[in-house]
Amino acid sequence: MMEPAEQLPGQSAGEEPEAAAAAGAAVEVDAAVLLLGAGVTAITHPLLYVKLLIQVGHEPLPPTVGTTMFGRRVLYLPGFFSYAKHIVNVDGKRGLFRGLSPRIVSSAISTVVRSKVKQQVELLSRTDELKSSLRKVVKETSHEMIIQCLSRVATHPFHVMSVRCMAQFVGREVKYSGMFSCVVRIFKEEGVTGFYVGFIPHVLGEVLFLWCCNLLAHFINTYAVDESFSQASAVRSYTKFVMGIAVSVLTYPFMLVADLMAVNNCGLTAGLPPHSPIFKSWLHCWNHLSQKGHLFRGSSFFSRRVPVTSLPVED
Repeated sequence: MMEPAEQLPGQSAGEEPEAAAAAGAAVEVDAAVLLLGAGVTAITHPLLYVKLLIQVGHEPLPPTVGTTMFGRRVLYLPGFFSYAKHIVNVDGKRGLFRGLSPRIVSSAISTVVRSKVKQQVELLSRTDELKSSLRKVVKETSHEMIIQCLSRVATHPFHVMSVRCMAQFVGREVKYSGMFSCVVRIFKEEGVTGFYVGFIPHVLGEVLFLWCCNLLAHFINTYAVDESFSQASAVRSYTKFVMGIAVSVLTYPFMLVADLMAVNNCGLTAGLPPHSPIFKSWLHCWNHLSQKGHLFRGSSFFSRRVPVTSLPVED
């Protein structure tokens, strides 16, 4: 007759089944999160595809003349729907999902890395009790920054592959097709550093976003929202969300520069003269965009206006 498994000191008889059940539930939750992330990534990909093409300065459709509500005559560049329709006309409906595979892989890796790192950070800081609310915000933001940076290190190569796959639309190239061929070509032509072009501005933008958003939300909730206000708790719950929208506008140029550097001088038309200068560094790219007034190029999908100084008078 077999003897029952030896019970570890301090472990109750029901702990092992409970631990197994918890582990199974965690796996199910992780799988659900991964599937949800993949679905959201696929649904939003056409938006990011059009945004990327606008970022690199590709304007295949002519602008139309219109007037603002104040009667000022302007040129309207095509919005998202017109641009997406053009892509469908050229590549079919599947063309809207060019570069999707690397983004799905990137989303999955980011979810896993964030989950694992967050668990380790929480274990290390569990015994640390913070008295000051500001100190708590700084501590939590520091943890978020570590998680974000490690996630970016793991996923940036896939971001570069996705951006280059999408940018091929400009010159109709087929240099970057599948993920495996992308990995081989980038490593062969540029080495390991090729997978991390545009990494610095991307990380700087994300870190700046985290700190500005969290600190601004903290100061507004602490000093601007009056406790006597009946809806104070409701206002505080939305502060961080609103701050996120505002701060994302300020940090957008970092993301634009990161995407342009991922394409620049990689052999694609979108990143070579005369379509684009060859940038020596991301700061060179930033200065060029700043001089041209293009630091926010691609930040809007609709009502993209170009001021017109001289237009023929209509009869």
